Amino acid sequence: MENNNKRREALLYHAKPSPGKIQVVPTKKHSTQRDLSLAYSPGVAEPCLEIAKDINNVYKYTAKGNLVAVISNGTAVLGLGDIGPEASKPVMEGKGLLFKIFAGIDVFDIEIGTKDIEEFIQTVKNIAPTFGGINLEDIKAPESFEIERRLVEELNIPVMHDDQHGTAIISSAALLNALELAEKKAEDVKMVVSGAGSAAIACADLYMLLGVKLENILMFNSKGLLTKNNPSLSQLQLKYAKDIESIDLEEALKGADIFLGLSTGDIMTEKMLLGMADNPIVFAMANPNPEIDYNLAIKTRKDIIMATGRSDYPNQVNNVLGFPYIFRGALDVRATIINEAMKMAAVRSLAALAKENVPEQVNIAYGATKLTFGREYIIPSPFDPRLITVVAPAVAKAAMDSGVALNPIQDWKKYEEELLDRLGNENKMVRFIMNRAKTNPKRIVFAEAEELDVLKAAQIIHEEGIGFPILLGNKEIILKLKQELGFDADVQIIDPKLLEEESRRNKFANTYWETRKRRGIALYDAKKLMNERNYFGAMMVNEGEADGLVTGYSRAYPHVLKPILQLIPKASGVSLVASTNMMMTSRGPMFLSDTAININPTAKDLAKIAVMTANTAKMFGLEPVIAMVSFSNFGSSSDESALKVREAVGYLHKNFPDLLVDGEIQADFALNPDMLKAKFPFSKLAGKKVNILIFPNLDTANITYKLLKELNKIDSIGPIILGLEKPAHIFQLGASVEEMVNMAAIAVIDAQEKEKKII
Repeated sequence: MENNNKRREALLYHAKPSPGKIQVVPTKKHSTQRDLSLAYSPGVAEPCLEIAKDINNVYKYTAKGNLVAVISNGTAVLGLGDIGPEASKPVMEGKGLLFKIFAGIDVFDIEIGTKDIEEFIQTVKNIAPTFGGINLEDIKAPESFEIERRLVEELNIPVMHDDQHGTAIISSAALLNALELAEKKAEDVKMVVSGAGSAAIACADLYMLLGVKLENILMFNSKGLLTKNNPSLSQLQLKYAKDIESIDLEEALKGADIFLGLSTGDIMTEKMLLGMADNPIVFAMANPNPEIDYNLAIKTRKDIIMATGRSDYPNQVNNVLGFPYIFRGALDVRATIINEAMKMAAVRSLAALAKENVPEQVNIAYGATKLTFGREYIIPSPFDPRLITVVAPAVAKAAMDSGVALNPIQDWKKYEEELLDRLGNENKMVRFIMNRAKTNPKRIVFAEAEELDVLKAAQIIHEEGIGFPILLGNKEIILKLKQELGFDADVQIIDPKLLEEESRRNKFANTYWETRKRRGIALYDAKKLMNERNYFGAMMVNEGEADGLVTGYSRAYPHVLKPILQLIPKASGVSLVASTNMMMTSRGPMFLSDTAININPTAKDLAKIAVMTANTAKMFGLEPVIAMVSFSNFGSSSDESALKVREAVGYLHKNFPDLLVDGEIQADFALNPDMLKAKFPFSKLAGKKVNILIFPNLDTANITYKLLKELNKIDSIGPIILGLEKPAHIFQLGASVEEMVNMAAIAVIDAQEKEKKII
């Protein structure tokens, strides 16, 4: 049933709300007749004439310089084989999406309806003037080798078959560091390769550039060791064929230093692994099942250095570490080719990055105290925000040094700033949140589980390993809806009103009454309130029967907030509870506070809200840069509201001198660092990228975040409640399934953080 649900979810994802994953978006104004006359006739004639005079002007006046073609004929699609060009299109669109979100590169996916090598090559050559680069994808070997070789030779733009070189580049970086840790030299090692397809051959070719010797490589395909007397081998495979009698994989691995797997799952046994040399390097990259299970491998050999293609194990060889940034660097210097020097620059920059101190954001994403270079960290994480500013410049420099760059970079500092602006920040934080939550899932109460969309969100939380949902509501209704959704997992369902829950209700009521009996609550009232799911759920969290609570889908915010504030105490040292919304903007995550609780906070309250929001930003690996916003700029008004914000800033400067905060300041100056620097160069925020806005009252904060959300279609996570001892978070009324999943993941992370403080 779960597979059917996944299939349906995947199909709906690709079909709704509009088919596909990518679209073309205008980059110029087009609202007036004047705009249109510039965009098309007659204005468009001017850049056409300039390009006709000098073909290089095409990079100046068109999108060619940032446009890559992802091209396939659908003959080797993922693990699906030869399924045809149309069936490959979802994969090509997906590759385009990755190019965009990781490196800001635009993509047209091109599916070509031919298996003939000459027809394919000629088609690509005919359309090449449109593009700044060509990414070949999912083309079967050996045709892919010839197609790439010819296109590289015959075109003057970067061409790369990522299936071959992507895995080769990333695993080569891992190999460099693995050899260092194993205290072995590349020229001395014996390597066994399981798999003889395009990726395996490309890996072996690149490993030889690192120093591995051809005579020390034994390569196997599905029929056994590649030997000279095998007439079915391709020309490229013959390079690795040996003039010996065939031996099996177990025999080949005796005394081997390296195992490279690009074949099929579970073909390597414990006995084979035990037969390898000391400090064996095992790259088992078959997906979804590696050639040997990771847990089995590390249990069998304590001295192993292992990488896989999976994200749930250390050292994932993930092509997204390479291709977006390799093309980024190549495009930015208008390289005519992606040559070996550029590939090797990517290899060495990735290997070097793994040795540097890991950003806190990456540590948090993996639930680690501190990731450090070693056996379980030999290649950077895809979450590392430095990848674009490390790999792309290394590739660009290599292109320049090797004489293939037509547009050399002059100002490297400016280039790095431009690269950072290209990051798809609005998407990366959501991925970070989900990955962080999965490192240590928690028990989350869904107080409105008999609502279909709430149950859908709980199902996703369970199936994705984000948390363990506890479903509150009418048991019969929940079971019926679970069946309808195909949610057949055995999760806890509690109906607070049932007789079987009476003892727990009484226990919760007594505890609640003890804390509120001098504040107008009778024991009878307390027992009655425990029939309500929000009171019951909050008490479950309070009593340690759950780690967090999410609610609010079907009821107004104030009604849902009341039991949470009554039952869950404030955190130690906290005098007020507040809220913040994390807005996923194109400039990165932006926290807006207070959006839901404090109607007209005092100056000291604003300062406290700022400090709590800063701590929340740090929880997500961000360095807080806080603007205390107003309609006034640094004393331009003596209105009470402006004075309040100014007083809050003064309090923060005095009591939290290390906090990067300033104001009172208008929102446009806060968000435009160049304008702020020009007008108010004395400000602590001058030249900084603000990621927290603190508003003078609830009106301004709430209106702002809802305007941003609706007008700009910006995703919002929140309001996230700040200052409670235990995690409890409230959905917006009628929240989408995605928003509820995000909030539940936040509740998990909140519980993780609070657990750390207790320990």
